[in-house]
Amino acid sequence: MSLAITLALAATVYAAGFALPLLMHWPTFLLVLDSLCGSLLAAVVLFSWFVVRLEAAQRRHLVDWTTNLRLLTAEEFEWFVGEIFRREGYEVTETGSQEHADGNIDLVLTKGSKRTVVQCKRWQSWEVGVDEIRKFAGTLMREGLRGESGVFVTLSNFTSQATKEAGQLGVALIDRRRLQDRWLRVRRTEPCPICDEPMLVDKSARGWWLRCTSTGCNGKRDLGSEPGRALELLTQPPQT
Repeated sequence: MSLAITLALAATVYAAGFALPLLMHWPTFLLVLDSLCGSLLAAVVLFSWFVVRLEAAQRRHLVDWTTNLRLLTAEEFEWFVGEIFRREGYEVTETGSQEHADGNIDLVLTKGSKRTVVQCKRWQSWEVGVDEIRKFAGTLMREGLRGESGVFVTLSNFTSQATKEAGQLGVALIDRRRLQDRWLRVRRTEPCPICDEPMLVDKSARGWWLRCTSTGCNGKRDLGSEPGRALELLTQPPQT
């Protein structure tokens, strides 16, 4: 929801809270009370919009500015994966929880009439085994979905048995290498002036830079004198 629509909604809520008692000839006490309630509801609408925008900015930040995926928390990893899918054109709902049972579903993806569920495992030191794939298959069955509607994402790799089982079920597997590839495709980039490959935002002790992703190429651009460009790379809306 845009800021203009949010402001219009907040103004409508406030006006309704003020005008309705007048039209109904309420006593002064109720008029004041209802006006205060209208003001409070309008403030809640604006605050909710701000929270949603802040969370969206945090998700964009994870994709555009993270340099080491191993430093992400489990929750940040789910947000990171969700933002990648969002930039690939999906509507994304985060359903995972670190405090309560989430039923092995961390993300729900929607594109057109197709619904896909995603499980994210921020495992690094050990591979995802066949038992995890079978548990996820049980989740899909419980949701009334076929294997083709499931995606399993990890920072690690999958065992050969897990890969074989997923292939038979139709579950899509995204390991560390595939995740890196998708990440690079949706990350904010500029072409390198030397080799024309994508450059990514990075930070050093000297400030913010755009650095070439091509092996052996030293193409880069200092963003120290362009704070506006650095801000644009961080805050521009997702590409679809």
